[in-house]
Amino acid sequence: MMNLQHTKSLVIAAMAATFLASCETPSALVTVPVENVDSNPLKVSALTESEKQAWSSRDLRTDTIPGMSVDRTYAEILPGKSGQQVIVAVIDSGIDINHEDLKGRIWTNPKEIAGNGKDDDNNGYIDDIHGWNFLGDVGAEQLEFVRIIKRFESEFAGKTLATIPASQKDIFLQYQKAKAEYDEKVAGAQRQKTQYEQIASQLKSSHPAIVKALGKEDYTQADLATIKNPSAEMQNHIGFITQMFQYTESIPDFMKNIDEGVEYFTGQLESNYNKTADFRKVLGDDPYDITDTKYGNNNVYGPEPDGAKHGTHVAGIIAATRNNGKGMNGVANSNIKIMAVRAVPDGDEYDKDIALAIRYAVDNGAKVINTSFGKYYAQNPEWVYDAIKYAAKNDVLIVNAAGNEGLSLDDPANRVYPNDQLDNVTEMADTFLTIGALAPKYGSQLLANFSNYGKSNVDIFAPGVDIYSTTPEDTYEYLGGTSMAAPNTAGVAAMLRSYYPKLSANEVKNIIMKSGLTTNTSVILGGDTEKQARFNEVSKSGEMVNMYNAFKLAELQK
Repeated sequence: MMNLQHTKSLVIAAMAATFLASCETPSALVTVPVENVDSNPLKVSALTESEKQAWSSRDLRTDTIPGMSVDRTYAEILPGKSGQQVIVAVIDSGIDINHEDLKGRIWTNPKEIAGNGKDDDNNGYIDDIHGWNFLGDVGAEQLEFVRIIKRFESEFAGKTLATIPASQKDIFLQYQKAKAEYDEKVAGAQRQKTQYEQIASQLKSSHPAIVKALGKEDYTQADLATIKNPSAEMQNHIGFITQMFQYTESIPDFMKNIDEGVEYFTGQLESNYNKTADFRKVLGDDPYDITDTKYGNNNVYGPEPDGAKHGTHVAGIIAATRNNGKGMNGVANSNIKIMAVRAVPDGDEYDKDIALAIRYAVDNGAKVINTSFGKYYAQNPEWVYDAIKYAAKNDVLIVNAAGNEGLSLDDPANRVYPNDQLDNVTEMADTFLTIGALAPKYGSQLLANFSNYGKSNVDIFAPGVDIYSTTPEDTYEYLGGTSMAAPNTAGVAAMLRSYYPKLSANEVKNIIMKSGLTTNTSVILGGDTEKQARFNEVSKSGEMVNMYNAFKLAELQK
């Protein structure tokens, strides 16, 4: 599970710079003269709503917005060209396959007859018309470190490293680390839940009193000063609400956020940190037996709309119908179909589900797999590693989110799963692409303040802040995270595989990494202004995804 990062405002650096636009050779792809980035006094301007909704598709050269040049690619390169169908598997929390902006964009299994209760194509999954749901009706789940404690608590009680058999030392050390983290996280969640509840309680008292005094629901801090002859009680209400205006411009919106905070921390304590619950029981499988594969169902939406929000948003970024007058445009056009694979709960995913989901996607024709999830503990990572290798062997590109904790993944202490490295350096597969997130601020704040980074472990960056896309029941929302940066990149990869079908998955990966825009300006890491590095030093490529350049380079290599 990767926590979404919701940003409240977008600003963009507007540069009066000269750009090198010739694309006759790979070395002459569009570049940005860095010396102009911080010297332009007019570099910051607010995005309009239309710019904000589509900033990831804009072009740095023509729009002064650090998007992926998607619109420019459609305008200048794709006219007159045709591509092949490419299937993109979205392994996620579920997808609303009936969304108005995803109609006609969902993969249909041509070998399966809907509703006959049979496994017509003998792939092991009955009626998998649009994909498979490896979670069945499971919604909530524990985090992995909680499952480790739950699984080994009785076995390791009273044991020390000296008394543990050599074969169990690794899991015992992981268990000890998990226990320490559990105590810290539970105490923190309880503390924050209490704090949010106290604020919510006071708001429910003070806000109605202010509303009654002012005669309006939405008021400003300045309005508070117009309340005449306030009583002592009213003065307390005014003082409290004045404090709250330090964090918001709208008290009603703030109350909603506080209530959501109470709900979030309550959910953590009742689900993610719950050591006694058995959420998996309804599936009837053994999650620690990779050969036990007969579980799940074909309901790729999942049991409830809210659970499918993340996956639906990801699917829309990749492939929402373009130029239909609804919602937003996906990166990819109608050549691209989405295979829905539900394997990510509200909690940490099981290694078994992810391994089987990757294999399902490969076996059923996906050429690109998007994996917008991650965790920092794993009990059976070898199953996922084998699946990653299986994808590489079958020429399938996996586009993976780097994570949202603002950490350097090159630090061995910050190992995230899934990944494609065993020793933090050497890749086990050459078709695994890890994506960090960009913000729409060209300059020191170019990296999203939540994005993980790493010269060895993050391959490239793509737009991931305030991304507008599809959400369940024909709705649309702004969400942010490396979870959004990955599908932006997956959309580019799918289009390359559609228009240049002779290119291998590894070649597509390399084209994306070699064709991006770069800069050597210093960027803030993890939102900490005291921690900075040059942008071209915080990923393996040192670049940001650019679809226009990728197509130009692919044309040279086809």
